[in-house]
Amino acid sequence: MRPLENIKILDLTRVLAGPFCTMILSDLGAEVIKIEMPGTGDDARSFGPFKNGQSLYFLSINREKKSVSLNLKSAKGKSIFKKLIKKVDVIVENYRPGTMEKLGLGYDVLKEINPALIYAATSGYGHTGPKSTKASYDILAQAMGGIMSITGWPGSPPTRVGMSLGDITASLYAAIGILAALYQRKATGLGQKVDVAMLDCQVSLLENAITRYQVEGKLPEPLGNRHAGITPFQAFRASDGYFVIAAGNDSLWKKLCQAIGREDLIAHEKFATNPLRTQNIEIIEAELQSTLGQKTVDEWVAIIDDAGVPTGPINTIDRVMCDDQIIARNMIVDVEDKRAGTIKIAGNPIKMDSVPEIPTRSAAPEIGEHNQEILKSLLDLSDTEIAQLLNLGVI
Repeated sequence: MRPLENIKILDLTRVLAGPFCTMILSDLGAEVIKIEMPGTGDDARSFGPFKNGQSLYFLSINREKKSVSLNLKSAKGKSIFKKLIKKVDVIVENYRPGTMEKLGLGYDVLKEINPALIYAATSGYGHTGPKSTKASYDILAQAMGGIMSITGWPGSPPTRVGMSLGDITASLYAAIGILAALYQRKATGLGQKVDVAMLDCQVSLLENAITRYQVEGKLPEPLGNRHAGITPFQAFRASDGYFVIAAGNDSLWKKLCQAIGREDLIAHEKFATNPLRTQNIEIIEAELQSTLGQKTVDEWVAIIDDAGVPTGPINTIDRVMCDDQIIARNMIVDVEDKRAGTIKIAGNPIKMDSVPEIPTRSAAPEIGEHNQEILKSLLDLSDTEIAQLLNLGVI
């Protein structure tokens, strides 16, 4: 039995920050019922890349969910939604703050219907504060949270991280908050509101940048691919590409020098300790690069890895998808979609004894695909009643 096997979630989210969160919970066993506007559904259904008319963007994070189409702007739609609230454990939404309240479906209303309900909201700036109701996207969170100011190369323009770090970090924190609230509910019997802001999450990821600024008295700047306080901890150019070395202490530094045939660097007075190596980063880079450019990536990775020093290639996506470690961990799985065919997507990184490792996932739902199943099983509606809702445009 998977850990969230008996948990039911109403998922009002769209695009990425919310759907990625509910995908995580689905992988852990929760039944995720995706509520979508009839006819249009999640915005991400229209985002590429496409294969045979199917959005693979949408498919990759909405597989295995169920879809109920419901017009929450209609009185009947609101009524059905409130009835569903009585039957579920969690609701997740990522509307701009105030939207659910305008619909008459804010947390203050829903908790009266189901006091055990956990209401999780992800948004750009959170449900409090002077910027609360501003619109936001991933790039705004990365920009305002400071991440872009320390990403890239010295002297380069601010750089966005190459994936949607703002959205996905909020998804992860929201999932953690939901799990904590479910655990606390066992003791109290009560639900609560979980309020996660993309901006807050980016600030939490700044790691040592905040403390470095206070100690050094100067703004942290982009450092390329190296670390601010550990050397060597960066990418190097081999004869045929790039790879990384992470020598995180003095012992590993000595092992590295021995492995690459540069024992002369061990006794160098400017490289004796990690602080000295970091202080003299430009000299050490030049010394190491003069040697590391003489062999291929695979040759150096084999040599350095054999010495016990952390190292690895900088994989392109095609190499990621066929890496033996990634494959062995079931991190590339298949989805069989009736339009797109067999598509490979990322698997579940949370490995648990109670979560079986299977090489496939079921397809993402069509809009309203599970109307009959959910409305019958949870609300006991008849075929006639469901047909009437369809004719009225409620579902």
